[in-house]
Amino acid sequence: MKLPKSAHTSRPWLIHELTTDFEVEDVWALSTPGGPDDLPRLVSQVVTGDFPEGAPLVVRALWEARWKIGGVLGWDRPSAGLGSRVTSLKDRLPRALRDEPSGPDLNDFPFTSLYLLEDEWAAEMANGTVHTVMHIGWVPDGSGGHHGQMAVLVKPNGLFGAAYMAAIKPFRYALVYPALMRTIENTWRAGTAGPPPLRA
Repeated sequence: MKLPKSAHTSRPWLIHELTTDFEVEDVWALSTPGGPDDLPRLVSQVVTGDFPEGAPLVVRALWEARWKIGGVLGWDRPSAGLGSRVTSLKDRLPRALRDEPSGPDLNDFPFTSLYLLEDEWAAEMANGTVHTVMHIGWVPDGSGGHHGQMAVLVKPNGLFGAAYMAAIKPFRYALVYPALMRTIENTWRAGTAGPPPLRA
């Protein structure tokens, strides 16, 4: 379920201190009911999941096309990424967290984990179009349980990056997000998540 941006911005999370120059692009409630200590399980599931391999054919085709186009146009070359075009948000972390385990990186995506706390995890990625953060929080549901909440924060690379984000928006909402949410929900219900990752 898509949520208003305030569902993310109203929470007292560390990520707000690191992303003052980013925009909240999307916020989603994840159908992952659990207890107060289940965030590591959800993070493990996200980083080891089979998306987009397990997604519908049209989503896999769209995903493959994006990486092919990016390869031809140089969007994903190292000089456009973290530590080159942009500085990693790790440099903005409180000093006490910089030397702590940051949590797992995603298996099949160029996201680098920033930190893992009891109620939030964040990972970042940068290319020629955007610097983006995927944030997963673990929020109480008001009835004694908890569930995941995913936010996507972006800092487009100039006018080109803003135009790119606008161009792919219909595809994200119609195809990518629904498939991703189903994958997360189905894996959670099946209880097939891997072992809990390290805590920061």
